[in-house]
Amino acid sequence: MLNARSRARALIPKPSERVSHVDGGCGVAHDPASPVGLEPTIWLPEASPGTLILQSAPPEFETVHPIDRKSFGLATVEQTDADGRELVVSDGSGELHVRLRDEQAMRHPAVLVPLDSMGELRADVVLHFARRLAGQRSGLLPAALRLTSFQKRRLIQLLHAFDVHDLGGGPRDVAAKVLASDHAQRRSVEWKDSHARRKANRLIHDSIALVERNYLKLLRGL
Repeated sequence: MLNARSRARALIPKPSERVSHVDGGCGVAHDPASPVGLEPTIWLPEASPGTLILQSAPPEFETVHPIDRKSFGLATVEQTDADGRELVVSDGSGELHVRLRDEQAMRHPAVLVPLDSMGELRADVVLHFARRLAGQRSGLLPAALRLTSFQKRRLIQLLHAFDVHDLGGGPRDVAAKVLASDHAQRRSVEWKDSHARRKANRLIHDSIALVERNYLKLLRGL
């Protein structure tokens, strides 16, 4: 006889075709169906205010100094595509993505700051970057773009809840496996009015929203 986990796994459909990276407004530069590795995700700059866009400064700006890559840390990822080159730099407090739009961007640099809805955040990232290059002790990212310990714990909980739900689990399963609540073992009448049931339902709702689209808000410090 199949146990609950085996029955849940049996419900998972096998993908019949690859998913396009443009489906669902994912906001990432690569196909989400590709294998998951340990490398940081490369976000599209228009979706991420934490991506610093460097390009060549106008030639009349003779006082611009070249950027020494060592001055802002060792790049953990370096990737080149049709739009330029991207470096991912980490200092323990967060990851800064540096998009180089041309080969002269490091030798004669200027920063492009689109004045979109995230313009202030983008400008704050530039300010932190400038302070770092000047030798000041400053984080790569402003506080608004760094996840707090509470946010990290909450995200882990949401992703765990989504995994349970995605395997066919219901609120009782989420209450037991994610919340470690003994209310999941109570009779239907007691379970129906329990705080654990309400919290489990909320976790399932919020986890689905996070996976489908709301993860983009994390890039904006929301």
